[in-house]
Amino acid sequence: MRAIAAAGPIGLLGGTFDPVHAGHLQLGADAERALGLAQLRLLPAGQPWQKDAVTPAYHRLAMLELALHERAQRRPDVPGPGGTPWVVDTREIARTGPSYTVDTLREIRAAVGPAAPLVWILGYDQLRGLPSWHEWQSLVQLAHIAYAQRAGEATRLDGALDGYVAARRGTAAQLASRPAGSFVQFPMQAVDCSATRLRAALAAGDTAGARTFLCPAVLGYIQTHQLYLAVHGQ
Repeated sequence: MRAIAAAGPIGLLGGTFDPVHAGHLQLGADAERALGLAQLRLLPAGQPWQKDAVTPAYHRLAMLELALHERAQRRPDVPGPGGTPWVVDTREIARTGPSYTVDTLREIRAAVGPAAPLVWILGYDQLRGLPSWHEWQSLVQLAHIAYAQRAGEATRLDGALDGYVAARRGTAAQLASRPAGSFVQFPMQAVDCSATRLRAALAAGDTAGARTFLCPAVLGYIQTHQLYLAVHGQ
C-alpha cells in the first residue's frame, strides 16, 4: 500500500452499479486521467440507504467484475507500466447495515494510514446532494472529494454548500501532497445514459438501446439471469 500511496492518490468510486454502464466507466476513466491516480477502487454499495430497491448485491458485483475484466482485455496496459489498476472493493457489500460513505472512508483510512492521499470521486449531481449524506461534513476530513463537471452543466451549488466547497477548493496537482481536505473539479466527457433509463429500456425489451451503454458481457449476464424485467424504484 505504501508503494501505491507514493505513486499517487488512491481513487474511490462508489455507487449502486445497477447495472454498471458506460457513464460509470467514463467517470472512472476521466478521473484516472485528470487526477493522476495510482489506483482506482470501485465500491458497490451493499445497502444503499437512499434508494428503495436495488438488484441483489451478488448480481451487481458480478456485472461490475465482468465490466472490469472486459475493460482490461481492451487495454492490456492495465494494470502494468504506466497503467492505473482498477479493482473492485467489496467492503460495503460485506458490511451489514446501510452503506454510509463515511464508514467506508473511515475503514479505508484506518487501513492505508493517515498520510496516504484518498480521493472520493463524484458526479456533479451527487455533489449537489452531498448535504443529504450521513455525516457529510466528515467526508472531506477523511479524503479529498473530486467531482466531474460536464460541458454545459451548471457550475454553482446551492446555498451554504457553494461556500463550503469554495473554501476548500484545490487542484489535481495538489492531491498527492496531502491525505485529505480538498474539493477538486475535473472535466468529464458527457455520456447520455443513466441506470434508471437503462433498467426501463431492459424491462421494455429494448436491448438494442441498452446495448449502446452496456459492455457485451454485462448485457449477456443480464439476459442470462433475466434481470430488470420489472423496473426498480428510483
